[in-house]
Amino acid sequence: MPDVLVLYYSRNGSTAELARHVARGVEAAGAVARLRTVPPVTTVVTQPEPAIPASGPPYATHADLVECAGLVLGSPTRFGNMAAPMKHFLDGTSALWASGQLSGKPAGVFTSTSSHHGGQESTLLTMMVPLLHHGMYVVGLPYTEPALNRTRGGGSPYGAGHVAADGATQLTDDERTLAQLLGRRVAELAVRLSPAGGASR
Repeated sequence: MPDVLVLYYSRNGSTAELARHVARGVEAAGAVARLRTVPPVTTVVTQPEPAIPASGPPYATHADLVECAGLVLGSPTRFGNMAAPMKHFLDGTSALWASGQLSGKPAGVFTSTSSHHGGQESTLLTMMVPLLHHGMYVVGLPYTEPALNRTRGGGSPYGAGHVAADGATQLTDDERTLAQLLGRRVAELAVRLSPAGGASR
């Protein structure tokens, strides 16, 4: 079974909750979800971050990217763009870009905002840009999914999302459905593209 890397940064728990539902969708498609996060970044260095966080999934390494058959990337929205820790991690992948290590792998994106009109769609679109530079196949969500037309929270054709109004980290039913669908769609493509799936990259 191919591994799909569910890589995210979360500060208050909303993006982490989305990541867990993306992982469920990955596993429902017959792939293995590899849940990873990235460390926070700060302008003031007091002491190095530990190699393993105190709680939650391990920090991602470049080896996770090389070994995965697909990637689903998640970040909270910061002024219509991904958060600095995720951008910092992606900015360090130029060697993988130069060697084409991610080329031909499927990928999707998800995000969380603290309000409606908080920049979800621009965040999802800008998160796609480095994935396209890596030569990945970007997967979205189809309007044939009823939850995409029903949602009053997060979610768009560009990827899954959550609106954490008043600090609520609990997802709506539609947000959970769309997060799982995104994971499933990326995983299904990863399975098809894997050598065991009858196709090759």
